[in-house]
Amino acid sequence: MRVVTLLPSATEIVYALGVEPVGVSHECDHPPAAREKPSVNRSRVDPTASSGEINEQVAAAEESDGVYAIDHETLAELEPDLIVTQGVCDVCAVDHVVVAEAVEELGLDADVLTLDVHSLDDLFESIHRVGAAVERDERAAELVADLRDRVAAVETTATRAETAPRVAVLDWLDPVMAAGHWVPEMIEMAGGTYGMEEDGAHSRPREWKEVVEYDPEVLVAAPCGFDVAQTRENLTDLTRRPGFDDLTAVRDGRAYVMDGHHYVNRSGPRLVDTLEFLAALVHPDLFETPPRDAVVELGTVRA
Repeated sequence: MRVVTLLPSATEIVYALGVEPVGVSHECDHPPAAREKPSVNRSRVDPTASSGEINEQVAAAEESDGVYAIDHETLAELEPDLIVTQGVCDVCAVDHVVVAEAVEELGLDADVLTLDVHSLDDLFESIHRVGAAVERDERAAELVADLRDRVAAVETTATRAETAPRVAVLDWLDPVMAAGHWVPEMIEMAGGTYGMEEDGAHSRPREWKEVVEYDPEVLVAAPCGFDVAQTRENLTDLTRRPGFDDLTAVRDGRAYVMDGHHYVNRSGPRLVDTLEFLAALVHPDLFETPPRDAVVELGTVRA
């Protein structure tokens, strides 16, 4: 079966099921083999710009032709049987409507599978759906069972915690956005309290004073699409805000930079890695320290 995946999480799911896609999105970089595949889309936003500039570019793109464009010629040449896309966020990856229009325009005989993940259960259901579509049902069931076991292990360990610290996860810095979707439930699974957003809700801009009033005891900066290095380049968007140094998390040395690109904001199998990493930040006495390429203390990278 010839499969095209138009978002990084779908690419990771397909590879985890033992299927090698024939084409991917421009952002697909894991596993490393995905980087060698033809890209069938491009972004109208410069991913290397500052967080504020990217926000402005996204707004302008949404007012015109959209954030992403499909490479019709490459898509047609790949002759896919299945195209996996998403309906979660038209800023994060190619929207399913754009894909459907391209398939119709090109006259492709391809099924379009749209993933819409807002929780860990949605992720597990998506793995089953992709597994059925690529005829890897048994492998999908094995993968989901393994992931569920790891989630259960985190929840069991977290019950030993004596406190449930207030946690804030920010998935954009300018403007400040509180992470939604799967993040609230993961913080609760990890033994923390997440008062910035409801389970499954979309991430949305927040007034900085809301963060200050919430006064997180654990703060995680994990901008969407940014790894640790790019977050460091934009960190003053956060650290120069009034009252930042007075936040309990900052004063207690519990403010962190986390790789949002590969973990927090990518709704593939590695979301369970994200859960384990977050658990270690919420209760470092109960969980293993995350790898430094994924999480670092904000104080060590602060400009």
